[in-house]
Amino acid sequence: MSRIAKKPIELPAGLEVKLDGQQINVKGSKGALDYTIHPAVKVSEEENTLVVSIIDESNKSAWAMAGTMRSQINNMVIGASEGFEKKLELVGVGYRAKAQGNVLNLTLGFSHPVNHQLPEGIAVETPTQTEIIVRGMDKQKVGQVAAEIRAYRPPEPYKGKGVKYAGEHIIRKQAKKK
Repeated sequence: MSRIAKKPIELPAGLEVKLDGQQINVKGSKGALDYTIHPAVKVSEEENTLVVSIIDESNKSAWAMAGTMRSQINNMVIGASEGFEKKLELVGVGYRAKAQGNVLNLTLGFSHPVNHQLPEGIAVETPTQTEIIVRGMDKQKVGQVAAEIRAYRPPEPYKGKGVKYAGEHIIRKQAKKK
């Protein structure tokens, strides 16, 4: 029995939720998101909350799926009302980032510049040359874009150079001793 699935989802003011069978649409100030709910799970709207429950009590994996669906719907509610963001930092001499429209230009010590094309619904901001802020309303997309940018030059363990998440601790290795 999932504890997460039993917790109701609070709907903030100004958010519009439409339930149409197994399809859910969430519309807020940041935009609209839709999702197809698993057939073993049902969602009902009660006053200002959404309640997730299972259809068949004999199905053992249904509660696990209900917890997953509740988390997905909660992420949609947060994304449509507030949005999500990931912060990245560039560590290294000459490492720079610049956002130009829907392209992120990166200089990461390669012989060529790296131009990362951003998907629809994702915005990138570069307050300084060494900071990148990825914003969007879909949590999965924001995390995926941040991971793709980090993958160009992941932090190395000796000097810590590379692209890292803000607040990420890099475990350092000791250099070779003579």
